[in-house]
Amino acid sequence: MNSVDRGAVREAAAPGPGGAVLADCSERELIARIERRLPPPPAWMAVGIGDDAAVVEPERNRLDVLSVDALVEGVHFDRAFTPPDAIGHRALAVNLSDLAAMGATPRLCLLSLVLPGGWPVADFEAMLDGLLALAARHRMHVAGGNLARSPGPLVIDITVSGTIKRRQIATRSGASPGDELYVTGSIGAAAAGLEMLREKDASESPCAARYLYPEPRVRIGQLVARNRAASACVDLSDGLADAVHRLAEASGVGAIIDDDALPIEPSARNWFEQRGGDASLRAVTGGDDYELLLAVRPRARRRLAQVTRHAGTTLTRIGVCTADRAVVLRSGPPDQRRDNPLPSGYGHFR
Repeated sequence: MNSVDRGAVREAAAPGPGGAVLADCSERELIARIERRLPPPPAWMAVGIGDDAAVVEPERNRLDVLSVDALVEGVHFDRAFTPPDAIGHRALAVNLSDLAAMGATPRLCLLSLVLPGGWPVADFEAMLDGLLALAARHRMHVAGGNLARSPGPLVIDITVSGTIKRRQIATRSGASPGDELYVTGSIGAAAAGLEMLREKDASESPCAARYLYPEPRVRIGQLVARNRAASACVDLSDGLADAVHRLAEASGVGAIIDDDALPIEPSARNWFEQRGGDASLRAVTGGDDYELLLAVRPRARRRLAQVTRHAGTTLTRIGVCTADRAVVLRSGPPDQRRDNPLPSGYGHFR
């Protein structure tokens, strides 16, 4: 498998003179290009890519966790500033983040690709490189899928499967009043990075890299589940504000988020403030961070501390769940603290 260079933010590759495009290839030829990049199938995959359907053996005493997500050109990414390998990376990262929120161990994925005939074959292969490099890091295997040609936009639709023990499943609906809210990593970087890329002002910004190559929090999601450290969990694909609202609604609680505690990426804060915006609001409503929001019982703090020591990811306490169903952002000077309704985030569907 070819390696992927994530060190530089670059323009999407343009086809060279006379370069092959997908319209020059048959479906069988494209499938062969995919197969050549795949590692040998694991023992539990009885039938993999190349047949009418995949056949896999379930893991004993574990449940399957399934998720599906699609990335549509012009809606979820722009090829003008998104390199092909980043398209593949992001398409799988979205799904891995869903598995991470459930605490599942990634296992396999199915690819459904709707491909414009004029897309260069070199870009198609680079997209595969980005996707398969991330899959390899998480020991996820491609089991099959479908290819279709389209005169319209590029669409990458991925179904993923993971496994987990029944008692370890983390959902959005387990939080109670008094539970503390924590977020992994930092927020705001991807939203700022997208703005930088659109304005062609990304240079070597870590924010742009966070947008193009997000890192799903699979490891900490697994540890939280195994230690049963969280009462509820949700990923931040549509932003922290959206995640808080989803968790609160599913659990039947409210939430107070402390503005001063938000772990906003410093370079993102600078970007927002230089443009006269409210850095906190921009950070909590921006999407594509793919961090995790956790609700944790006060008595589970010790278990959470054990998770933090082994996760390689920071965890920041940002608020608390309340019996009042209101979801608010608490901000202002210490002697003038105010509670304002927390916006709901931007949403990928809008």
